[in-house]
Amino acid sequence: MIRFLLVLIMLAGTAGAVVAYGDPDQIVRASHKVSHMFRGQTASPAPAVQIQRGQGGEFALRAKINGVTAPMVIDTGATSVVLTWETARAIGLPLEMLEYDVDLETAGGHTKAARLTLDRLAVGHLVEKSVPALVVQRGQMKTNLLGMSFLDRLESWGVRADKLMLTGYPDLQSSHRRARTAVD
Repeated sequence: MIRFLLVLIMLAGTAGAVVAYGDPDQIVRASHKVSHMFRGQTASPAPAVQIQRGQGGEFALRAKINGVTAPMVIDTGATSVVLTWETARAIGLPLEMLEYDVDLETAGGHTKAARLTLDRLAVGHLVEKSVPALVVQRGQMKTNLLGMSFLDRLESWGVRADKLMLTGYPDLQSSHRRARTAVD
């Protein structure tokens, strides 16, 4: 009985934190997880993506941003997802409406960026919605960065033996997903 109460208290605390954070996707995940626990059902394995380190030492991948494929490099030092102007244009983002008022330090030096929210950002089977991002001015960067505004939403991520493993939260709707390599 004490174990049940402790689990219930932990779930209530987690649910409270999720509600306070206000992320609708997190609220739905928590709700499904709690209901499955009470029914004695288990969630399917968490979706995961494995990325091999490139020859230059970076972890490069192809992500889908609002349905459009774009090359990206994982950058844990970037607080946000950062898109080049050229990629943002290819995706169809409203560049003429953006205000470049965010100071940004890049490998190439100081520049300005504009804030926006990506409707959907997918890396393999890991999909996040309403992801905060930045767009730099035209010609200021050559590479799109997959920063912490995406990585913080994952259950876990880590590097082991030249492979980066990104793990999402368990999918409570499907039970046939497993780890895959990010190619497209």
